[in-house]
Amino acid sequence: MSAEPVSLLARALDPGVEPPADALSRRILDSALELAAASGVRNLTMDDVARRARVGRMTVYRRFGDKARLVDALAVRESRRCLEQLDAAIGPEAPIEEQVAAGFVTSLRLGREHPLLNRLARFEPETVLGALLADGGAVFMAASAFVAARLRASQEAGVLGPLDVEEAAELLVRLAFSFVLVQESALPLDDEERAAELARRLIAPMLSRGGGRSRPL
Repeated sequence: MSAEPVSLLARALDPGVEPPADALSRRILDSALELAAASGVRNLTMDDVARRARVGRMTVYRRFGDKARLVDALAVRESRRCLEQLDAAIGPEAPIEEQVAAGFVTSLRLGREHPLLNRLARFEPETVLGALLADGGAVFMAASAFVAARLRASQEAGVLGPLDVEEAAELLVRLAFSFVLVQESALPLDDEERAAELARRLIAPMLSRGGGRSRPL
């Protein structure tokens, strides 16, 4: 989605960075999201965004500079929204089986319902893969670091036993991306209760080999 995927995800993970939040900028970004979801990021133009947002094209340029920076701002905002939903799905003090189930179901829901992510996965998977592989896989590593931080918080809360959180995080992120990119499946992924049970039964045990509640670190 961007020529600078590393800085994009870094900004999305940085709580001190906020995308433009005034009403006009939100309207422009909302219009860009609708257009990108309908016809793809590659076909997005500043003129089309201006028309959809019902503003002059120079207003879009003044707010965002050019298409690349508009897409960057959109990507940061939407990445932040996705991360916030994942983070809010369940607290790090909940049983690890429930955390895995909630994270799995939320990831599936985001891949299915987020308009741009769903479009990219279905029609432009090469864009997603390109972002993941760019700069030595830095976006993938940043996503893994986000999950690793959650796992450390669960260890500190005493609900996750001793294990290598970096290895576990990479495994979970690889699983998540595979389900987002390859949405066709014989698994009951459209039924959230059955998908959650699947995660508890098959994914959570990979994290619980340390056995039950851990001692505080």
